[in-house]
Amino acid sequence: MFNPRARPKSATGAPSRVVALLPTLLPGSPTRAAAALAVLGAGLVLALTLNAYHVFVLANVALLATVGFGLNALIGLTGMMSFGHVGFYALGAYTVALLTTGAGWSFWQAWPLGALVAAVSGGLLALPALRVRGPYLAMLTIAFAFIVEHGIVELRDLTGGQNGIMGIAAPTLGGLAEGERAVAVLALVTAAASLWAYALLSRGTWGTAMRAVRDSETAAESLGIDPLRVKMAAFVFSAALAGLAGGLFAPLSGFVTPGSFNFSLSILFVLVVMIGGAGSVAGPLIGAAVVGLLPEWLASLEEYRLLCFGALLLVVLLVAPGGAVGMLAALARRVRPAAGAARLPADMPDTANAVAARERQPLHADQLVMVFGGLRAASGVSLTVQPGMLASLIGPNGAGKSTVINMLTGFYRPTEGTITVGGVAAGGLPAFRIARAGVARTYQTSLLFGSLSVLDNVALGMTRGRLGGFLGRAPSAAPAAREQAVRLLAFCGYRGGLDTPAAGLAHVDRRLVEIARALATDPDILLLDEPAAGLSREDKDRLADLLTRVARAGVGVLVVEHDMPLVMGISDRIVVIDAGKPLAEGTPAEIRENPEVRRAYLGQGEGGPALVAAGGPRAAVGAELLGIGALSAGYGAAPVLQQVDIQVRKGELVALLGANGAGKSTLMRALAGLHRPVLGGMHLDGVALEDLNAEQVVRQGLILVPEGRQVFPELSVLDNIRLGAFRCPDGAGGRLQAMLERFPRLRERAHQRAGLLSGGEQQMLAIARGLMAQPRLLLLDEPSLGLAPKVIEDLFAVLDRLRGESLTILLVDQMASLALALADRAYVLEGGKVVAQGTAADIAADSALARAYLGGH
Repeated sequence: MFNPRARPKSATGAPSRVVALLPTLLPGSPTRAAAALAVLGAGLVLALTLNAYHVFVLANVALLATVGFGLNALIGLTGMMSFGHVGFYALGAYTVALLTTGAGWSFWQAWPLGALVAAVSGGLLALPALRVRGPYLAMLTIAFAFIVEHGIVELRDLTGGQNGIMGIAAPTLGGLAEGERAVAVLALVTAAASLWAYALLSRGTWGTAMRAVRDSETAAESLGIDPLRVKMAAFVFSAALAGLAGGLFAPLSGFVTPGSFNFSLSILFVLVVMIGGAGSVAGPLIGAAVVGLLPEWLASLEEYRLLCFGALLLVVLLVAPGGAVGMLAALARRVRPAAGAARLPADMPDTANAVAARERQPLHADQLVMVFGGLRAASGVSLTVQPGMLASLIGPNGAGKSTVINMLTGFYRPTEGTITVGGVAAGGLPAFRIARAGVARTYQTSLLFGSLSVLDNVALGMTRGRLGGFLGRAPSAAPAAREQAVRLLAFCGYRGGLDTPAAGLAHVDRRLVEIARALATDPDILLLDEPAAGLSREDKDRLADLLTRVARAGVGVLVVEHDMPLVMGISDRIVVIDAGKPLAEGTPAEIRENPEVRRAYLGQGEGGPALVAAGGPRAAVGAELLGIGALSAGYGAAPVLQQVDIQVRKGELVALLGANGAGKSTLMRALAGLHRPVLGGMHLDGVALEDLNAEQVVRQGLILVPEGRQVFPELSVLDNIRLGAFRCPDGAGGRLQAMLERFPRLRERAHQRAGLLSGGEQQMLAIARGLMAQPRLLLLDEPSLGLAPKVIEDLFAVLDRLRGESLTILLVDQMASLALALADRAYVLEGGKVVAQGTAADIAADSALARAYLGGH
C-alpha cells in the first residue's frame, strides 16, 4: 500500500472519475466486455495525462485490484480466508528489487520471476495450510506474513534489513511512457488481464469445481474431484497475482522496506474483496477503488484510516453482505425482475437411454475390517455387487452400515480386507480415485452444491474429476454434454428449474438431482445411503421405479435403507449385518423369515418374545400426563409424522417402536421443543407444548435424554451431572450423591472428562444428567444404541428400577423385545403413522411389529 505523504498532493480528484464506469461491469450486463475495455481505455488516458501524484494513486488502485482478483479466487470461489497475501506481495516486490539493483537484471526479466517466486511460495504454503480450516487457516496465513516480514528484516545482508532497497528503476514503454507513468500503464493492463483471467476461471470448470469444494468437499470427492488439488490451484493463482502486483509496486515507489508490507496491508487486501463483493467478477475492482481512494477523501484523518475501513466493512456486512456488487445486483433485480427459469418439460423425450449402455464392472469386498481405536466397527464383511444387480445392505441401528459404505467409497481406509472394482484393487484409495474407478454414491443427508444451479451440479459430475485447462471449460461443458445432463435429470424424474440454485430445492427434488449427479459420472456401481429418508410413500414408489430402471440399464446398485417395504420390494439380494458382523444374505423372502435377522431387529429368537414377562408386576398408573393428538411434523415439504395420537399416564412406561425412519426421533424432538413447526396438539398435564421452545419445555418438567448420549466431552463427569440440575438447583447436592449411588461406575470416574468414558458409561451419565432435572416425564431416545449386550442388560436393569419408582418414561429403543419387557404399553410407528397400540404383551404378539421392522404383509 502507498503512503499518501510520499507524493505531493493535488487539489483535483481526477482518479475518482474512473469509478463512475464501474457499475457497468456488473455480471449479467450485456455490454460488460465493452465496458471493461472502456474503463481500461479511460484509465490509460488518465495515466498518460494526470499529474505525478494522481498517476501514483491510480497505479495503486490497479495494484489493489490485481491482488483482489487473486484473493477473490480464495475467498469468493473456495471459501478460504487468507490474511497473509501481503507476504506474496512482498516476495514479488523484493524479487524485482534485488534482481534489478543487485544482479543487473532488467525489469522485464525480474518481474515474471517475482510472480513465479510468489506462486511457488503459495503452493508450498498450501500444502500444510489446506489441511486445516476456518480460523486455523487464517492464523497460518497470518504467521506466513509475519515470517516474510521478519525474514526480510533479519536477512539484512541481502535485503538491507530495516533500511530496505533504494534506487529501483522503473521500466520504460518506448516513447509512450516512462517512470511511474509506465508502471501505471502496466498496472492497469495487469489489472485488466487479472479481471479477464478471473472471469474465465469463475465461469469455467475449475471455478465451478472450486465452488463445489467450498459447498461440500465430501460430495466433490464423490465426483472424482481432488479437493486438495483444487484448493492448491486457487492458492497458487492467488499468490501469483499478488506477486505480479508486488513486482510493480517496487519500481512504482522506487524503494522497498519491511514497513511497506506490514500486516495492515493484508487487512486492506481482504477489504478490497469484501467491500466489492466476494465471488463477483467486478467486486475487487469496486473494492480497490474504494480502498484506494478513500484515504484521499479522508486525508486529514490518516491516523484513523483503518478505523474508517473497519467501520465501512461493518456497514457493508450489515447492509449488503454480498458487497457493493451484491447490493447493486439486488437493486437491479427489483427494477427488472429476472425472467422465469428454464424448466424441464413434463414429456421430455429420449430419456430411456440417458444411462449409457456399456459393459460395466462388478464391485467386490472381501473380509472388510474397520477398527476405530478399541472399537471394531466392522468385522469380516464381504459382499459383491454385479452390474445390473439391485442389492441392499441392511441392519439395525449401530450395525456398521455407514462404516461399510464409507470403506467402499474411500472415505475410510479398511483396517483389513480387500475391495476391487472390475478386479482392480481399490481398497485404501482416496475417495476421489475410487469415484474415478467407477463407484458413485449419494448421501443420507443430500450433499448438493448449494451455490451451483441444478444443471451445473449434474454437468460437473460428468467431468469425473477431469477439469480441463485452468482457465477453460472441460468437454462436459459443451452443449452436447449439457443436453445429456438434462436427459439424466429427466430420467430421474426431476421437473423443476434447470438454473435454480440447488440450495433452494425441495427435499424430494434434492434426492432426484443427487442421483442424477451420481449417474452423470457414468458409474459401474451406484451406492445410495438411505435415499428414501424423508420421502412420502408416493415419492418412495417413484424412487423404487427409478432404482429399478437404473439397475436395468446395467449399473450395479447397492442401497443402504431402513424402509423395509422398499427394500423388500426392489432388492435382488439383501446383505444383513449386525454389530459390524455379517448376519445373513439372501433373497427378500429368505431374509424376512430368517430367525437371526428377527433377533437382530426385534431382540427375539425362534421362541418369540420370551422376555415380556421379565419385568414383573406393573405398578398402578394415574391420570393422563402426556397427550398427543393428530400430531404432524416434517422437514420442509416432507411429512415424517402424520396424525399421530399417543397417551402416556402418570407412573407409566410406554415404549415407542418402529424401524429407522418411522418418525420416532422426530416425535421425541417435537416433544422436547427441538423441532418446529408441528401441527396438532401436545400437552403435558394440561399445558400445551406445541408453541413452546426447548427451554420452556424443560421448565415444564419434560426432559429428553437424546440419541447418541450428547454428553459434554470436555467437562468432568461431576460437572455433566451438575448441569442437569440447572432447572431446579435446590437440593442438587443430595441428588448428585443419589446419582452416584445409582450409577457406581460414575462415582469411580467422577473427575474424568466425559469424553473418555465408554459408550455405556456415557449413556449412564446422560440418564443421570436427565434425572437431576427431576423430570415429570423422561424421554429416552435409543439408550441401548451401540452398546454391548452386558452393558445393555445393566442399563435396562436401571430402567426397571426407575419404572418401579413410578417415574413416567417414554422409551424409544431398537431392542424391541427388551423395551416390551419393561413397558406397560407400546405404540408401533410405520411411515410416520401409528399402526398398532396396546399392552406390551399384545404388541409382542402382534404381527404389525415384525412388519414395521422387516416389511411384508
